[in-house]
Amino acid sequence: QVQLVESGGGLVQPGGSLRLSCAASGSGFSISVMGWYRQAPGKQRELVTLITSGGRTNYADSVKGRFTASRDNAKNTVYLQMNSLKPEDTAVYSCYAYVARLGFGSDDYWGQGTQVTVSS
Repeated sequence: QVQLVESGGGLVQPGGSLRLSCAASGSGFSISVMGWYRQAPGKQRELVTLITSGGRTNYADSVKGRFTASRDNAKNTVYLQMNSLKPEDTAVYSCYAYVARLGFGSDDYWGQGTQVTVSS
């Protein structure tokens, strides 16, 4: 089994910054794509960013220029640096990974989510 564990959420004032981390643990797996989704109260889950093992990224238009994804493949960890945060960034942020497991094929994996609240 593979587990994704997030950290780094919290309360921040508008204009502030936060850094989220997500580490995958387990054995016999490889990850091609990692990323972050978010879900605000009363809204559907939306893609924030995806990053490939080669470092290619894509971002939601709403976060371009403010959020930066990075990845440490050796540690199976993905990071999300969030700058210039706005109240509308308030949401539960969930880590995502597309994981290939030896003998089990590939599947989507999700973290438990971490709350990010942007408020004065």
